[in-house]
Amino acid sequence: MIRDATLDDLAAIMALEHAAFPTDAWSEPMMREELRSPHGRYYVVEQAGRLVGYAGLRAPKGGRDGDIQTIALESAARGRGQGRALLRHLLAEAAARCVAEVFLEVRDDNPVAQALYRSEGFVEVGRRPRYYQPDDVDAIVMSLDVAAWRGAAEDTAAAQSPAAGEGPADTARGAWCT
Repeated sequence: MIRDATLDDLAAIMALEHAAFPTDAWSEPMMREELRSPHGRYYVVEQAGRLVGYAGLRAPKGGRDGDIQTIALESAARGRGQGRALLRHLLAEAAARCVAEVFLEVRDDNPVAQALYRSEGFVEVGRRPRYYQPDDVDAIVMSLDVAAWRGAAEDTAAAQSPAAGEGPADTARGAWCT
């Protein structure tokens, strides 16, 4: 089950953060501020009452750009579509905030994540040499046209179900849009 993250999830998020990103994990104060910020939205995945993943978007009101801050799943939860579900929730939130383009950085040594992002329509727009420290790994910078993604998501939903319009791609354009 995917739900909004709360400050009550902080300890579990930090445990996942350190497991997923052992050499460059965010600090607890940084993550706490992310969860509190009105400029972002974080989701968690729960299974049997236990948090197994989380993801975050930063998209300040009035901005045309958003950033996928992070997506992390515990190793046992990977490969089951939950990363894709979290990503789609973040992109639907970006659409609701009238974001035109979403950016992210992904490690050059993470082909699974790169394939996920490409499959949702992200394209490489640059590289940041030795971005991830202390591992000395390049970041691939990717971007996504949110309107194009939303249109593709709606087309897919319509083709797959007569009850199209359900799920994250159906997020209404909200008060964020000006």
